[in-house]
Amino acid sequence: MTNTPVIGVLALQGDVREHLIALAAADAVARPIRRPEELAEVDALVIPGGESTTMSKLAVLFGMLEPLRERVAAGMPVYGTCAGMIMLADKLLDGREDQETLGGIDMIVRRNAFGRQNESFEAKIDFAGIAGGPVEGVFIRAPWVESVGAAAEVLATYDGHTVAVRQGNVLATSFHPELTGDDRVHAYFVDMVRAGL
Repeated sequence: MTNTPVIGVLALQGDVREHLIALAAADAVARPIRRPEELAEVDALVIPGGESTTMSKLAVLFGMLEPLRERVAAGMPVYGTCAGMIMLADKLLDGREDQETLGGIDMIVRRNAFGRQNESFEAKIDFAGIAGGPVEGVFIRAPWVESVGAAAEVLATYDGHTVAVRQGNVLATSFHPELTGDDRVHAYFVDMVRAGL
């Protein structure tokens, strides 16, 4: 089996192109995913930032919600940024009543916790397991993690709030590393995927 993982980026909505570029820079084969048959052909998946309620509705519309849940439950490696973190939460605060999540990480996530669009900011984040100093985090209407279960590991915090979490094969960040030109978080995820090939 090849050691170059094929990683899909859920291309229903959000900053898909930036993730494709960051994954390619981290030595993965990256491709956009919109349909269940495309999902079946990848080793792992990135769920990008965007608007989490829109993303959950589009996942239902495109017939992707149940196939995504099944692959996550079966242990497929997944990395979610911002809205992707919301999609990977077992529980959600401040979500819409009809909002669906995939689950995957035993955490409670609060939507838009860091404020509205005009309160977006960048910050240096100390990220456990990533060498070379802090990573640059771009926070855009970002969530934070209110609490995690025993199986989840907190990898980074900002201003007292959890902003990066890993549980087994599933990784989530509140921030957007794909917008910074620093590919270390994507390389960390690619290494996670490669370890399971």
